[in-house]
Amino acid sequence: MKEFIKSLEPRIIEVFNHLHNHAEISWEEHKTTEYLAQLLEAEGVRVKTFDNHTGLIGEIGDGKPVVAIRADIDALWQEVNGTFQANHSCGHDAHMSIALGVLFVLKKFYPNPNGTIRFIFQPAEEKGTGALKMVEKGVVDDVSYLYGMHLRPIQEIPDGSAVPSILHGGARFVRGTIKSDDAHGARPHLGQNAIEIGAHFVNLLNGIHIDPMQTYSAKMTAFQAGGESSNIIPGSATFSLDLRAQKNETMEELQKKVEGIGEHLTNYYGVDLSFEIGASIAAAEVSQEAQEKMKTAIIDVLGEEKCYPPLVTTGGDDFHFYTIKRPHLKASMLGIGCDLAPGLHHPNMTFNHKAMLTGIEILVKAIIATVEGECTT
Repeated sequence: MKEFIKSLEPRIIEVFNHLHNHAEISWEEHKTTEYLAQLLEAEGVRVKTFDNHTGLIGEIGDGKPVVAIRADIDALWQEVNGTFQANHSCGHDAHMSIALGVLFVLKKFYPNPNGTIRFIFQPAEEKGTGALKMVEKGVVDDVSYLYGMHLRPIQEIPDGSAVPSILHGGARFVRGTIKSDDAHGARPHLGQNAIEIGAHFVNLLNGIHIDPMQTYSAKMTAFQAGGESSNIIPGSATFSLDLRAQKNETMEELQKKVEGIGEHLTNYYGVDLSFEIGASIAAAEVSQEAQEKMKTAIIDVLGEEKCYPPLVTTGGDDFHFYTIKRPHLKASMLGIGCDLAPGLHHPNMTFNHKAMLTGIEILVKAIIATVEGECTT
């Protein structure tokens, strides 16, 4: 198998380059979906697309158990060398390439699985809404085990290593408004200064205290108020908040405290202050059974010394909505060391492309072992 995977490298690189050069942002991955569907159909895979959104699933085998692998397909919109464009700086082009590589290997060495192997190509991970849509469409209702993968930065694990699960934190992005009347710069007592209210908000955010054994943060990341006239005190403003917590319970407590700050400022200043959650990413809920199967596969491929402990990271991924919305799922996400630098979401992110072959081999072994193990239980 290892030699066959090595021989796949030119094809995997070709697929990767195509996906990288034709990046599409969340919910607009139309050509990406079409390209993936063509590749899957050429392999004789059953393909299902969706009428009202991008993304697709492919299947080989029949019946139960159903074991699935998920790859995210959207890119970020960011400035790259002076030009704003869709850009795969989070590695989703690699994730798709790895999932396709897994398919190519399974078709060669495990063409008639004792169950169903499902490939989920999910849109809009960067928006935090793609996994929820796939859950809504029932794509994991009959799945017993779900595996994902993600390239990891050089700051976390070295090239040639891997982790059996990624313990992402939760993230919540809040948009807010302050509404009041403007006032003359010479008569500040006749109105409320939205900028002062924003500054007060920041100070109160810094004063939030939760159990210090829990990791969390709350910060203001954007604030807009006022215009070109320097003699007008702005009564209205818009702002953004970024909330982070390593556990979902901590996130709920954090949000309650932020809402309490909003209520206090509303009453203290007599303004209309409101919040709206723009997106929410759940913290990881990892299955120990799935994690152990992934660990066994990593050790088989790389050796025990290259299998690092589960990785705790403050980054987020909507992959974890699958297990939260469907608690019967046993899921884990493979973390792949690949010399990724300068970092995820950097416009000029690079990584060792050979690491995709390692990811393919690990996932193939984990999936086969899972299917066979489920058949004997």
